[in-house]
Amino acid sequence: MTLEGKVVLVTGGATGIGRATVVALARAGVHVAVNYSKSAAAAEETARLAERAGGRALTVQADVTQQPQVRAMMERVAREMGGLDGLVNNAGWTARVPHRQLDDLTDEIWDRVFATNLRAPFYCVRAAVPHLEKRGGGAIVNITSVAGFTGTGSSMAYAASKAGLNTLTKSLARALAPSKIRVNAVAPGLLRTGFGDGFITDEFLDQTAQVTPIGRTPTAEEVADAVVFLLAHPAMTGYTSIVDGGLFALGPTDPRR
Repeated sequence: MTLEGKVVLVTGGATGIGRATVVALARAGVHVAVNYSKSAAAAEETARLAERAGGRALTVQADVTQQPQVRAMMERVAREMGGLDGLVNNAGWTARVPHRQLDDLTDEIWDRVFATNLRAPFYCVRAAVPHLEKRGGGAIVNITSVAGFTGTGSSMAYAASKAGLNTLTKSLARALAPSKIRVNAVAPGLLRTGFGDGFITDEFLDQTAQVTPIGRTPTAEEVADAVVFLLAHPAMTGYTSIVDGGLFALGPTDPRR
């Protein structure tokens, strides 16, 4: 199915995987709404990159953990871009808390992680559905994480929130199939992006690359390609695509070989 001329909203679209997804969609002829919370300058730069790639772009500020702001954002996108055909739930948040340090995983961290990584995608889907139904259906892709399968990652709260989003993806896919709305997910592995800046070091990335079956960690652009594929494929729903260079499926390779 071609995406040309469709309207897709990307939450957290200003940087990292979000920016790469916006640009990849623009190259496919999509009109993209770039959501951001605080990074207005970065969002505007992403919009310029999208327009250079051939798409129309709109930046829209909203804190996706706040339901009224989410509903207002969906209304604005549909009004100014002529409708809504797709949604990419990319916005996320984490904090570095070593898993053994149980007392350091505060209520504040739990609440912010779950509000951003699990409740916000539900808010966005719920607000998007009426607009997608007006178009006769649509597609949603949630950005989860390999941490949701392995229980590793920056904190237990982060891994649990992404596991919840994996399950929410399936639940939504079942619930929305009668409306011809497909719901899939992409679960990236470790990437070189600004997400987790300060505790995902170059050394750790290099060590991970050495034990990844393809010999390197994936790029944000490769994750974006998977998102575009799932938005476009008319027969796929309830599926989570793991983009980590084969590390989860095949296990670590021996760097000495």
